[in-house]
Amino acid sequence: MDRRLTPFSGRVALEALRGRVAAEVFVAGEVGTVAVPLADLCATPGGARDRQVVLGEPLVVVERHGGHAFVQMGKDGYCGWLAEAQVGPEVMATHWVAVRGTHLYPEPRVQARERAALPFGARLAVTGGDAKWAEVAGGFVPAMHLRRIGDHFHDPVAVAELFLGAPYLWGGNSAAGIDCSGLVQGAFLACGRAFPGDSDMQAAMGAEVAPGVALRRGDLVFWKGHVALMVDEARIIHANGQSMDVRIEGLEAAMARIAAQGGGDVTARRRV
Repeated sequence: MDRRLTPFSGRVALEALRGRVAAEVFVAGEVGTVAVPLADLCATPGGARDRQVVLGEPLVVVERHGGHAFVQMGKDGYCGWLAEAQVGPEVMATHWVAVRGTHLYPEPRVQARERAALPFGARLAVTGGDAKWAEVAGGFVPAMHLRRIGDHFHDPVAVAELFLGAPYLWGGNSAAGIDCSGLVQGAFLACGRAFPGDSDMQAAMGAEVAPGVALRRGDLVFWKGHVALMVDEARIIHANGQSMDVRIEGLEAAMARIAAQGGGDVTARRRV
């Protein structure tokens, strides 16, 4: 089983895995949410980052141990460790941040000093406000930066283009730093389409575009360990370690550069 998608900490597992893993304890799990704007989901407690998760994302806590929590994320089933303080109770979100980033303010006033930066995709429970300001736990957010839960974009490429110029960050999932698979996952999730978090998983999505068939906007192109989204039949948008940011470039130029750097040829072309 893929440890990234297996809710088993090495000691404790969800009941669904009974008979499949040798856990000391099986639990139903504790429903919660991410309680901070942005958190690293790690392979081991305090260890290497696999992905990032954002405020309000639903999760199930499998185990709490030594100040850390082993969780499974609701959006894609990804499992890993968060600092225990980054896990909060279940929140029934009503809205989500649908711009590259916004801020949480202590009062509905643009001159107020911001309390926190909120990333794209953060989920919030709006309890009041007006056409300009949405009142949420801890303060106020510009209402024009939010969409209601279920109000999705329709074009993954347009979503990805919101991140143009964002710095590259391995395992990143926000405009503060994002990687190739984080960009693609965020683009499809924002369009209401379930999508896994890593490029090897994403390469199984949709259907293969046969050789000789022209690529089109929204198609995915894969190399070993890398994925890009087609902007049109000739250009891609991707977060890449060459330019260390999100940018648009010609597919043919990218293919030649990646091959010359030892990254190999395109391994798959998928239409989702």
